[in-house]
Formats: sequence, C-alpha cells, structure tokens
Amino acid sequence: MKKKFIFLVAMVSIMLTLAACGTKENADGSNGNGDTKGKTYTVATDSNFKPFEYLNTKTGELEGFDVDLIKEVAKRAGYEVEFETMDFDGLLAGMQGGRYEIGIAGMSITPEREETLDFSIPYYDSGIILMVPTDSDIESIDDVDGKKIGSRQGSTSESFLGKNTEAQVEAYPEIVTAYMNLANGKLDGVLYDVPNVQYYIAQEGKGKLKTTGEILQGESYGIAFKKGSELVDDSNKALESMIKDGTYAEIYEKYFGEKPGDEWLGEE
Repeated sequence: MKKKFIFLVAMVSIMLTLAACGTKENADGSNGNGDTKGKTYTVATDSNFKPFEYLNTKTGELEGFDVDLIKEVAKRAGYEVEFETMDFDGLLAGMQGGRYEIGIAGMSITPEREETLDFSIPYYDSGIILMVPTDSDIESIDDVDGKKIGSRQGSTSESFLGKNTEAQVEAYPEIVTAYMNLANGKLDGVLYDVPNVQYYIAQEGKGKLKTTGEILQGESYGIAFKKGSELVDDSNKALESMIKDGTYAEIYEKYFGEKPGDEWLGEE
C-alpha cells in the first residue's frame, strides 16, 4: 500500500512538472505552442533610410513606409511591436545572433541571409544604382574601377562592389554619410538602393547629383525574422490581406507620392 502511494505521488509530481514546462514562456515571448497573440516583440530597424524609416526631427518619432507597414502587419497578426534603432550592420548581427525577433529596414532577401534568417513574402521590389555628380564622367558600373565609391556597411551594394569591381570601396554605418561625402567631393560615386538614392536626389541633390547606368541586381525587400520564428505565417497572411484590401497601396502612396505597380494593387 505504501509503495502504491509513493508511486502515485511520483506520477503526480511528474505531471505537474510537465504542465509547468508546457506553459512556461520562451525567450521570444511565445509559450512553445505557437501562442504569439498579444505578445510584444522588439523590431530592429534603422533611423536614417528615407522614406522607409527615419526620425521625424520635429516630433522625435520614428516614421516611414517600413514603420507603418510592420505596425499594420503586427496589428492584423495579433501581436504588438516596439522599435529599437541601430546601424544596418548592427541590425544584421543582432538578428543573426537571435537578439531580435523581427527586423525591417529595406532589407533585401538574399540566399546568404536566408541561411540564418527567415523572411516574409516580398513587400517591395528594388535594386541598386550608381549616383554620381552631374558633371561626372562615370556612365555605368564598368567605369568605377580605381574610383572611390561609397556604400553602406553590410549592404548588398557593398558586397556587389567587392565581387564585381575594382573600385576603392568606402562603406559607412549610415548611408547618408556616403551621400554627403559624394556631394562634398570626397567620393566619386555611391552605389545603393534605388528608392533611397532617388529620394535623396529629389530632396537634397537636385542639379548636383544624378543616377547613371542601369539598375543592377534586382532585389526584393522582406521582413526579417529570427530563424524558426512562429511569427512568419501569421505575418505573411497579414501582409497578403493588406495588399488585397488596398491598405498596402495607401501606405505606399503616403510615402512615395504615387501608386505602386499593378502587382501590389488590391482587388477592385
């Protein structure tokens, strides 16, 4: 009788332990059963990549296409987000090291990055392009060998320059530093993402800077997630619904001043 009692006590203890393990939250905020609803996740982002993410100097608030996009995705997927800004190189390292669950910063989906990160479906089609002074003799990427060409640390444009040219590559934590150095004559050109280059020329470089050559290395931006994240499926469904009902197009037009391409327009 005594042995049966001890056995029952042991079994109850094991069952209670298993139950406790089943409800304990993981480091990413989930409970191990796919329950991410109502949880708050830190989004790693940049603060100097207009019009995707930037600090409003008047309000001190983070704004931009990416910011509005991930807020709406999170709302529809049932989780909440808070933001932490950093340079792009630090963002990649933090994401790959598992420090952050989500990252958004005009991040191109590449095979190399997919080895250590998960990505959402694409939400923006981009590429990289050369920006030079208006009186420059550089006409394409073929003319940059031996020239000082700026880029951003950790970006696909920095990688492209290293693999495909003999340029003197000068990469900076913030791309705006490269732009300013180009405008001040310290660089011969800058290679970077098309929308950001075009935005900078329109806002700061009219009559002084221009794009030259073709758009290189067509790329798609995606929301990055920690490898194996439980947020990917729900976030993709949220993003798909935003495209379908026209919310994506509204956010796009807010920041780019025009409607997106047909593939991003919702059903009439």
